[in-house]
Amino acid sequence: MINNDVLRRVRYALDLKDKTMIDIFALSDVEISRDDLLNLLKKDNEDGFVELDNKRLDLFLDGLIIYKRGKQEDRPGQIKKPAAPLTNNSILKKLRIALEFKEADMLNTLKLADLELSKGELSALFRQKGHKHYRECGDQVLRNFLQGLAIHFRNPDASD
Repeated sequence: MINNDVLRRVRYALDLKDKTMIDIFALSDVEISRDDLLNLLKKDNEDGFVELDNKRLDLFLDGLIIYKRGKQEDRPGQIKKPAAPLTNNSILKKLRIALEFKEADMLNTLKLADLELSKGELSALFRQKGHKHYRECGDQVLRNFLQGLAIHFRNPDASD
């Protein structure tokens, strides 16, 4: 999925204003102007469109986690792992963490977008890449999850 599309869909689903988006980027030490943000939110066929790279989307999602859950203090002796490359799986995982979704929440959100996964299929998306049950998250699953989020947060009556 195109990173700009993910950013637009998260913004819409969570009803984030420009100022909030800028603040979320700032939580990950990314300084972004309102004009830069608006260019990232444009569709690829619009004038002024700027492609959002993996690093900045990753930092936005990290900022979203901090915005929603608060900053996690480093524990003494804890070794910081190097950042894994951004994939649909890691986007899904970061959204799950930010929103504090449990397995049932994830399945219900996907169901709102008419995509039914089993618990096993869902857990396979969150496994480590080398695990024998690991499954790559396709664009369709991520797109449906983001669509389900929009229904969940913008139309709460539909999620009952």
